[in-house]
Amino acid sequence: MRREQQLCDALLNVAGRQFPVHKVILCCCSTYFKALFTHWSSPNCSDFEITHVSADIMEIILDFAYTGVVNVTQENLQELFMAADRFDVGGISQACCQVMEQQLSSSNCIATWQITNSFYYPQLRKKVFSFILKQFEEVVANSSEFFSLSMEDLCLIIEDDQLNVKDERIVFEVVISWIGHAPQERYQYLVLLLQKIRLALIHPDYFIQCVQSNMLLQNNRACKAVIRRTIQLMLDARTTSTNIYLFPTYLARPRLPRAVLMAIGGWSGNNPTSSIEAYDNHTNRWVGVPNNDETPRAYHCTVFLGGCVYLIGGFNGTEQLNTTHKYDLVNRRWQEVAPMHVWRCYVSVALLDGFIYAMGGYNGIERSNTVEKYSPEINQWKLIASMNEQRSDASSTTFNGKIYICGGFNGEECLSTAECYDPLTNQWTQIADMSSRRSGLNIIAYANEIYAVGGFTGTFRLNTVEAYNPNTNMWRPLPSMLNSRSNFGMEIVEDRLYVVGGFNGFNTIPCVESYDAQTGMWSEVRDMQVSRSALSCSVVYDLPNMAEYAAHSPLPEEDLPEI
Repeated sequence: MRREQQLCDALLNVAGRQFPVHKVILCCCSTYFKALFTHWSSPNCSDFEITHVSADIMEIILDFAYTGVVNVTQENLQELFMAADRFDVGGISQACCQVMEQQLSSSNCIATWQITNSFYYPQLRKKVFSFILKQFEEVVANSSEFFSLSMEDLCLIIEDDQLNVKDERIVFEVVISWIGHAPQERYQYLVLLLQKIRLALIHPDYFIQCVQSNMLLQNNRACKAVIRRTIQLMLDARTTSTNIYLFPTYLARPRLPRAVLMAIGGWSGNNPTSSIEAYDNHTNRWVGVPNNDETPRAYHCTVFLGGCVYLIGGFNGTEQLNTTHKYDLVNRRWQEVAPMHVWRCYVSVALLDGFIYAMGGYNGIERSNTVEKYSPEINQWKLIASMNEQRSDASSTTFNGKIYICGGFNGEECLSTAECYDPLTNQWTQIADMSSRRSGLNIIAYANEIYAVGGFTGTFRLNTVEAYNPNTNMWRPLPSMLNSRSNFGMEIVEDRLYVVGGFNGFNTIPCVESYDAQTGMWSEVRDMQVSRSALSCSVVYDLPNMAEYAAHSPLPEEDLPEI
């Protein structure tokens, strides 16, 4: 009717073009036009001049008013968003916000965030800000707008506990670079920005060589006071053998980790345990996680998916289990979901393309070669192709779209064999044997290989490590762990491999160590609070309540010196 100009009662003049419209249609989708037609003009007025918008954008808005459909493109996004905000067309504003979220990148996020300074879209602003915090180093490297940020916006970013940086020196270097882009104008903000940096967490060598000796800071009395305070904190921590993170001061306050490693359940003493601990690698501390609802279990597996930890199979001290539970990490609630078809203690589990795979295990009578696949969307397990061998106490991982399982026990001997599952063909294929028999081992995809770590040969516990290259179908030896162990947990956090707890042949152990593939070195990590073996570890990440699982403590309102 609009295009045929039937029953139109208003005419919009926009940049030389005329648009016949129906007032009632525009009033339904825009409070601006409702006010224009009912309050800002006389009832008999039918001719309206609309300025500061192009005719093409107005046509898109009118098409949306009549059809409810809008085509947001990269070319029209910014102008359309501004016009939709001006005319209060909520449907178009929402569509523009969705496109901006989908197209968010390290190169455009600052520009998008600055748009939200001028327009009130709190959800979009929150999501963009969260992206900047998570991808901070990439944003600094790729965004041409970053060094044009205002002092206030830069403060908001660098003072946030959720800022994701591997080393606090990066924040210091960014601040110095930001000031260097306009030194005469920005030098006045130096001390304010300096106090937002967790200076006491910078390595002492770098601090002395690059921070304390920086000429911008040396020429500023207030900055020198902050430096003296930081040096005193470092000395106090060293002379008292106190973890510097424990000092109640902003200068030593750790950033929240983007991910934490969770150690769940296991065998402790003479019984299974339901204990859960979370490891914060930023502070090298374990935090107990309240868990009053879940049944103690050991020889189970866990995976993290969709904000929940799934706990699969295992042994409760009396019977083997086929149950599956999931723990909502935000609401802190356990929920039982569909059980597996097969009872599986000593189960192996892998996550691939949003599906959970459970392999092998022990049902109390025999070892299994069966495999089943769980779909969270329909809450259903489905049996798929069986493995070539029966395996319990094996370990599995995913790599390049396939599942790998290694070692285990077949009821008669510990295994060195390994096989690979292709979900596209639903077939298992034998791959090269490991150099050692390993039951109670752990495997994981790391540094473009598959690492097989520790385990039990049938005679003794291992500290040896070997890596499999799928391209060559060959294993190679790697540096051994500091401790021999089997039935431990293993995960990767921030490019480091962590080995947690286990059994050393005499006792369950709390000790933890980590491996850096770049240096080829193992190093000790803070012990767990609970000694345990037969546990399972999962890395959980990007939680809105990450502070609840991190080693964070409240700070006094004012912890910096008066300067």
